[in-house]
Amino acid sequence: MSKKLRIVPLGGLGEIGKNMTVIEFEEHILIVDAGLMFPENDMLGIDLIIPDYQYLLDKRERVKAVLITHGHEDHVGALPHLMKEINAPIYATPLTMGLIEIKLKEAGLAGKVSMKTFQAGDALAIGPFLVEPFHVAHSIPDCVGFGITTPVGLVVHTGDYKFDHTPVDGWAPDFAKLAEFSARGVLCLLADSTNAERPGWTPSEAVITQAFDDLFKRAEGRIIVASFASLISRIQQVANAAAKYNRKLAITGRSMRENTKMARRLGYLDIPDGMLIDIEQVNKYPANQVAVMATGSQGEPTSVMGRLAHGRHRNLRIQPGDTVVLSAHTIPGNEEFVSRIINRLMQQGADVVYEHIAQVHVSGHASREEMKLMINLVRPRFFVPIHGELRHLVQHGKIAQEMGIAADHIAVVENGTILELTEDKLTVGERLPGGYVFVSGESVGDIDIPVMRDREKLAENGFFMVAVSLDEKGKVRKRPRIITRGFANLEKEQAEGLLEGAEEVVTRTLSIYQAGSEVLETRIEEALSRYLYTETGRRPLIYVIVQ
Repeated sequence: MSKKLRIVPLGGLGEIGKNMTVIEFEEHILIVDAGLMFPENDMLGIDLIIPDYQYLLDKRERVKAVLITHGHEDHVGALPHLMKEINAPIYATPLTMGLIEIKLKEAGLAGKVSMKTFQAGDALAIGPFLVEPFHVAHSIPDCVGFGITTPVGLVVHTGDYKFDHTPVDGWAPDFAKLAEFSARGVLCLLADSTNAERPGWTPSEAVITQAFDDLFKRAEGRIIVASFASLISRIQQVANAAAKYNRKLAITGRSMRENTKMARRLGYLDIPDGMLIDIEQVNKYPANQVAVMATGSQGEPTSVMGRLAHGRHRNLRIQPGDTVVLSAHTIPGNEEFVSRIINRLMQQGADVVYEHIAQVHVSGHASREEMKLMINLVRPRFFVPIHGELRHLVQHGKIAQEMGIAADHIAVVENGTILELTEDKLTVGERLPGGYVFVSGESVGDIDIPVMRDREKLAENGFFMVAVSLDEKGKVRKRPRIITRGFANLEKEQAEGLLEGAEEVVTRTLSIYQAGSEVLETRIEEALSRYLYTETGRRPLIYVIVQ
């Protein structure tokens, strides 16, 4: 009987974010990444979304390692939750490990999780697997993909990558390692699909350096640059431009300050001590001698940029002549928040620069020609597109076919689909039940889709509650009490007529169904829903209490 390797994507396939992949052979499991996804606009009260890793909970003793490709939230953000359930070491490069340690400390897990640091080019023997991390270029330093030699064959996981020949850190992708993998023979390639619809090549991070140089050269007032807290290379680019044009640099936003401190300590950021100033000192310098780096490029209300836009930052106020740069791609679902921030900053007199009007951000992901190059370099027998919405995965699968991989050797699948590999066959198995795990404050997984639907109803159509009191014979003792919130702004006469009609609907329904019936409250809710929709065209959340 042929040995089988099982690959189970638990996140990142069919969506952008919460990347997580399980690689399983017999009693041994490796996890690659454990990321989060930010909620969409209609996910009310949700802070973030993590993968559904229920599949692992009855196999937790089999997990040998959690391998991390890089330090972005969509690859490490779920670790504080996962590591409360899984007792296995985390493997990461030094910068990525530094970012992870900050997250685990905030979650109260400092010192409770085994942390193993490696360098690109190392070879890690983990159970029956030989894991070889190889350097890739992305929008953050110290990124890797993994070559994982299994008893069935060699699997290559690219992580997030692009073929940038002039990266900010000067460390080009490891073409030689990819060619070496190809020479050995690659069973399966799992490759980033994010930009599968984008033709050509992704621009180098070096173009941002020129864009910042132009901005710093012409800006007469303060320059405030917003980006992700983990985008270490962007912090370096801003620091370099500030040094060239004799500006002091202030870092604001707790997470960005912590990450900057850690990256400087490890040698990934080169910022002279005399150049950095505290945010409270900004107003002591002339406007043309100051630059600020801040969090909030996604328009989050509580971030630095969110507070600045609404005039609520303790130390900063937007002044006419300020140049504000949003140096990040807007995550799908955040467009409304970002647009609102841009407009409010402009209202206060700032010149706002963002990716649609200047090249202050470039993607960290490969475009179509780079995807072709990756496939040509690796020359895998089987191919699984990962990291993308279904449309991205489908397009990447078509690219693989164009490159000569047979259609039956390509698996375009979504989260939870079990893939089984032998040396000569790829089988697409069943799809596991599961979906989003919502995190709201301290609550993890307690909020499900029905709750989200109720929240959506409440937000869109309000609340309509009816309390009915019956006597011993099941007759109405007094008029039903009706309470509404956020339902309809009607004139007094209209409102009175609507509520009287609702009372009649309740009374009529009670006359049809017996008091004490298990379905009585449900029938009243259904009747009221039909009535209110007919009268108002709206469907509020209806709740009926029969006493």
